[in-house]
Amino acid sequence: MDVPFWIWAAVLGFIVLMLAVDLFAHRRAHVIGVREAAAWSGVWVACGVAFGLVVWRVWGAELGQQYFAGYLIEKSLAVDNVFVWAIVFSWFAVPREFQHRVLFLGVLGALVFRGVFIAAGAVLIQNFSWVLYVFAAFLLWTGWRMVRRRDEHLNPDRSAVLRTFRRLVPMTEAYHGQKLLVRRDGVLLATPLLAVLVLIEATDVVFAVDSIPAIFAVTDEVFLVFTANAFAILGLRAMYFLLADLIHRFVYLKTGLALVLIWVGIKMLLKIDLFYIPTGISLAVVATIIAVSVVASLRATRGQGRRSLPVPAEPPFRVATEAENAALEPLRARRRPVRAGPGRTADRDPGARREEQRR
Repeated sequence: MDVPFWIWAAVLGFIVLMLAVDLFAHRRAHVIGVREAAAWSGVWVACGVAFGLVVWRVWGAELGQQYFAGYLIEKSLAVDNVFVWAIVFSWFAVPREFQHRVLFLGVLGALVFRGVFIAAGAVLIQNFSWVLYVFAAFLLWTGWRMVRRRDEHLNPDRSAVLRTFRRLVPMTEAYHGQKLLVRRDGVLLATPLLAVLVLIEATDVVFAVDSIPAIFAVTDEVFLVFTANAFAILGLRAMYFLLADLIHRFVYLKTGLALVLIWVGIKMLLKIDLFYIPTGISLAVVATIIAVSVVASLRATRGQGRRSLPVPAEPPFRVATEAENAALEPLRARRRPVRAGPGRTADRDPGARREEQRR
């Protein structure tokens, strides 16, 4: 697949543009409702599907199917990521109006991390063909582990990342709006929102370790691997606000995701030495597994409406009062004023200070 540099630049430019549009649309902290989340989810899915149709038209049906197979795998695995985010936000009792900013920065970091992982994976596969066996074995092991631990969930209180962060970084006990850092009494402090962001980024890295080998099982084209990941990730924030209150209904989805990982692991093993399973068949299998798991989950939980995750009886953090926010100091330390004349003060100019020292 020959992809000119200008196409890479155009795709990256479009991604940056959409991120800017999303950030501008949510520049003010507010609670994102189901209707707004559904509209944005439709926008992101439409962008991903439209790009896949362009790939199909320009580079042919085979590569188009590879893109859609990768996109579907990444989008499906992202749902599990969304559920973990819901648990983290619930445990930290993060106000809903502050959650979008954290997720925006988390998705931005996820794009960077996955770009690095994809580049590293492509180099490994190109130079060490035996690494495909490692990827396949890892996918099979991860799928089996997900089946065995399908009822287990992340416990933020036991997170080594969170414990390390709280031990090394001084932190406030309250949320100060959407600020990640504040200055109080001359000391720079992290807010709980920064701790949440660090934990979100850590979970993104863990999920990338699972998903990147999975998409390499359906396509070797780095351009398709990256774009399928990017368009799947861009819609994660809207997906979270759409599904966060419904995670109790997807009781069989984790099992379905585990079966997807096992399937792509088997496909990769067969591809190495035996025979290549057509991409159309692989796409159909993945779509069927996900559809069956979702339909079975919704049928098993009929009559259950939206339900927010329980917040701890004593949340670890609170929202700062107006007086506490007003007492904060500017993040940038002010320069000390110097006497400029009788009864007057002025900031010392660095250039003038150096000239004075030379004299």
